[in-house]
Amino acid sequence: MTTEESTTSRNRKRKRQRNPKPSKEEPIDTTPKNQNNKKSQRDTKVQQHGGSSASSKRPKPSNFLDALRERLSGGQFRMLNEKLYTCSGKEALDYFKEDPEMFDMYHTGYQQQMSNWPELPVNSIINWLLSKSSSLVVADFGCGDARIAKSVKNKVFSFDLVSKNPSIIACDMSNTSLESSSVDVAVFCLSLMGTNYSSYIKEAHRVLRPSGMLLIAEVKSRFDPNNRGADPKDFVKAVCDLGFTSVLKDFSNKMFILFHFKKKEQVNSNQKIIKWPELKACLYKRR
Repeated sequence: MTTEESTTSRNRKRKRQRNPKPSKEEPIDTTPKNQNNKKSQRDTKVQQHGGSSASSKRPKPSNFLDALRERLSGGQFRMLNEKLYTCSGKEALDYFKEDPEMFDMYHTGYQQQMSNWPELPVNSIINWLLSKSSSLVVADFGCGDARIAKSVKNKVFSFDLVSKNPSIIACDMSNTSLESSSVDVAVFCLSLMGTNYSSYIKEAHRVLRPSGMLLIAEVKSRFDPNNRGADPKDFVKAVCDLGFTSVLKDFSNKMFILFHFKKKEQVNSNQKIIKWPELKACLYKRR
């Protein structure tokens, strides 16, 4: 072998060492390095969770049961709410006498609904009372948890269908134990629910002193004539025909309307037939 051939052979040997041919027993991995890393991470996660990723998304039993209970209680509240809007006050009183726990269930659902309101009408009424003399005697028709009595210094008679508190008087609101012309302010805060709601207002007129105030807060949709609600003008006219004068009609709130009436000093002896409009039932949607 010549010197030139020897040099060429050595160069070929070095080139083969720098670029060795792949072995037939070892497959070539053509997957990019970053994809290999991702696959390895996925495999590690599956091993850590002890199964597929879908199994890790299943809700815990306690969460599922809580949601189920909430759905059931919400359905019962809607049923009770619809019943109160479609029966008389006496029927509602008899119903809750048979099962007082249903009243608690209703008020729990009611409080949940009110928690979604940006402003509560009872607070507007409380603020109005706080701006007046604490010597005024108040009758709260459909008092609920008697928040008005707890928030003012006035003497407050709190009425509702069921009493779980000694300060609340259980009764049909069309027939209270108050004497005639014995209170200065009568309040209905989201409580004109019965089909005979006009008898509640007549009872308020009976117990109010001359020049006494009648405060009514109601859900706004009940007075939307474009959506099968009552025309507020017809409602105001009916209350005035009973023996009141209209003092305030506040439509500024998105959720509720405020009406203020004053009892007339003298009642017209020529009582005429009053046409009371039907107030639309306030039925809550399933959430």
